Amino acid sequence: MGLFDFFKRRAKEDDSEKAPKQQPKTDEVTQPDESKTQGDVQASETSSATDASQIDDVNADHTADTIATPPATEAPVESATDESQPKTESDTEEPAAESVTSESQNAEQPQAKPAESAEKQSPSSSMQENQGSAASESTPQAEPTETERYDKGLEKSRLTFGERLNHLLANFRTVDEDFFDDLEETLIGADVGFDMAVKISDQLREEVKLKNVKKPKDVQNVVVEKLIELYDQAGTNEHNGLTFAKEGPTVILFVGVNGVGKTTTIGKMANLFKQQGKKVLLAAADTFRAGAIEQLNVWAQRDGVAIVKKPEQSDPSAVVYDALKKAKSENYDVLFVDTAGRLQNKTNLMNELAKMKRIISREIPDAPHEVLLVLDATTGQNALNQAKMFKDATDVSGIVLTKLDGTARGGIVLAIRNELHLPVKYVGLGEQVDDLRPFEPSEFVYGLFKGLIDVK
Repeated sequence: MGLFDFFKRRAKEDDSEKAPKQQPKTDEVTQPDESKTQGDVQASETSSATDASQIDDVNADHTADTIATPPATEAPVESATDESQPKTESDTEEPAAESVTSESQNAEQPQAKPAESAEKQSPSSSMQENQGSAASESTPQAEPTETERYDKGLEKSRLTFGERLNHLLANFRTVDEDFFDDLEETLIGADVGFDMAVKISDQLREEVKLKNVKKPKDVQNVVVEKLIELYDQAGTNEHNGLTFAKEGPTVILFVGVNGVGKTTTIGKMANLFKQQGKKVLLAAADTFRAGAIEQLNVWAQRDGVAIVKKPEQSDPSAVVYDALKKAKSENYDVLFVDTAGRLQNKTNLMNELAKMKRIISREIPDAPHEVLLVLDATTGQNALNQAKMFKDATDVSGIVLTKLDGTARGGIVLAIRNELHLPVKYVGLGEQVDDLRPFEPSEFVYGLFKGLIDVK
């Protein structure tokens, strides 16, 4: 089943789930609520009458109540005194004397008591409210499904893409060459890539003639359908999962420019693998960026995994060598290698990466098993240019796209697959440690285009 067929099926399932559930819920709730409301009204009236009588009794005996205030209500006064002066044994043994004195003072000034009493009651009531809110906050919440994660993570991209299409379709009168030119600009602005924008424009010309498309909504349907079909075709025989070693440690090399979230991605993925029961080792081979080693060390401590590190400005390849020795001798399942994002120039950076790969391959012949390029989704076409640069210089096997939830440029995934033919293997759909998720093309397509096409 192709992605577009999956998309239509999922959209129809969502529509069918919403429709039948609305009417039964209203009918079921209406009857019980009416009976409960009548009971509540009667109870409320009885309670109000009781409260009124109690208030009259309190007002009639106000002076007596004030004098007969139990010592427990004076506890806040004692605590206030104790905060200013340290407690002694004599202080704790004579609370009654203090209480009597306080009572006599209150008898002389009965009018000050109600305000004071209200002040003393408010802390306890606020404490109860805080305890209630804390209890509600501590209530465990169900873990979101993959569909919900993608839906939330792609919300900005979906809304922006829909707005662009709606703006384009609202302004056209006829499907002419000017319309197709505007369509290409709209798609390029949505970061789907130049090549894909041209392909969609060309195919749409033929589709419009064959289907005699005239309505704006019909044009939008065709545009989204072609986007999904082209994305699906570009991913033929694509492997989105990670490649693991048949035996011994799996070595995964992370590359990318500074600032894209490379070290954070390693920390989150280490946590994910640790939760799966794997023995994880980190190698802090980014020895040139200030703070990079310490940042990865913090993640190692947080995740509860081991790390191999050396002082700043050390030889990165020496760190990798030590990490490989440790991974083999201590039977680690996975070794994550952090690398520098920038040295003196591009040539030095790529030479350093090549040197690391030679050492890794010498120690473990089939390694590295993955070379993951980390890209920042918020940079749009700049991310695509970075991918081209690294692909030309090293054997990139997959993409990790970070910060997808913080941008309206989710269309960059379409361009990466269509122009670079590199699989996206993981995506960052939020800021939490568990928001780094394995990439699911079907969930991505549905999250990006949901609501933008009529599947009926």
